[in-house]
Amino acid sequence: MKIYNHPLAPNPRRVRIFAAEKRLNVSYEDIDIRNGAGRSPEFLRRNPAGGVPVLELDDGTYLAESVAICRYLEGLHPKPNLMGMDTREQAFIEQWNRRMELLLFGPIGRAFQNTSPLLAQFVGRQFRDYGSAQLTAAQTQLEWLDKQLTDREFITVARYTIADITAQVAMDFGT
Repeated sequence: MKIYNHPLAPNPRRVRIFAAEKRLNVSYEDIDIRNGAGRSPEFLRRNPAGGVPVLELDDGTYLAESVAICRYLEGLHPKPNLMGMDTREQAFIEQWNRRMELLLFGPIGRAFQNTSPLLAQFVGRQFRDYGSAQLTAAQTQLEWLDKQLTDREFITVARYTIADITAQVAMDFGT
């Protein structure tokens, strides 16, 4: 297995943290997405959406999207468990991971996409007011999350899970 990666992008970082928590020895190949390597015909054959991460399986097939890759790795290496030990846990971890994606990760990403000079050349037109509003939305969600965590150490269950990884990466990306 090999993971196509970019060291600064948040979604590949989720996969790297997930794999590290499982102590997996995974090969990484960095793709220079800042210089358009993710849009090359060669890379688009791996992932028609052009994004990273992409997991190349030993049989030569490709799996994209960070949570799908994590779910695949969890199936191969169930311990330590990061996505739920039974149906109930899986459902609650999925609920909270989606909340972290939609309420935190998404607004932070949209704020960055619409305000960062670094991305201006890639996204075309930026909407700075929208980006600022998304940053405000993310700050509001962080306050909400802080209240949710007053009586617990982890987001979902009494251990570190993919929901915690998603929140951690979102917060780090937003700072």
